[in-house]
Amino acid sequence: MGSSRISIADVKHVAKLAALQLSDAEEARMEAELNTILAHMDELSEVDVSSVTPTLHSVVAAGALRPDVVLPSLSREELLQAAPAREADGFAVPKVLDGDG
Repeated sequence: MGSSRISIADVKHVAKLAALQLSDAEEARMEAELNTILAHMDELSEVDVSSVTPTLHSVVAAGALRPDVVLPSLSREELLQAAPAREADGFAVPKVLDGDG
């Protein structure tokens, strides 16, 4: 795998920042896994992409959104028939915020 770029001290530092408590075995596993990830990133950085056109998306999806079309819907009275509680011309809902907050 080559030389390690992430040390146990680095793993402990990041774990502390993330408020994680890792056992010695977990710290050793994280060190190995993070170094493996960085080794893969090193391999990817060696790939020649100079002839690849930069894109915002990996898949071209022209016209992915449908046009807005107005369709008939239920009337207010039909919708309110399913309401467990009504208030004026709408649904009654429990208060979730105090006026003080």
